[in-house]
Amino acid sequence: MKKPSSKIRDEIARLQEQLKAAETREAERIGRIALKAGLGEIEVDEPELQAAFEDLAKRFRGGKVAATGGKKVGSAAESSASSTQDAAGATAGGTAEA
Repeated sequence: MKKPSSKIRDEIARLQEQLKAAETREAERIGRIALKAGLGEIEVDEPELQAAFEDLAKRFRGGKVAATGGKKVGSAAESSASSTQDAAGATAGGTAEA
């Protein structure tokens, strides 16, 4: 049985609200973790921080990212992002042990 377009629109609106709520929960969770790791105190440009987060996401998704302490060959932006990630990882490691 086909749904009328009004019901489909209502369902889309409901799903968009659910998506917004889920994104808000995820953002708050990541924000709390970042603050605990000390990222709130680091002066870093947003594009560099985003690149570092993208590298971190690749790492946890099983992508190929240079290991901590290793040399990463790439652009200057990638090198800066890697340094930011290493600093964040060191801070996170310190709080995890405490």
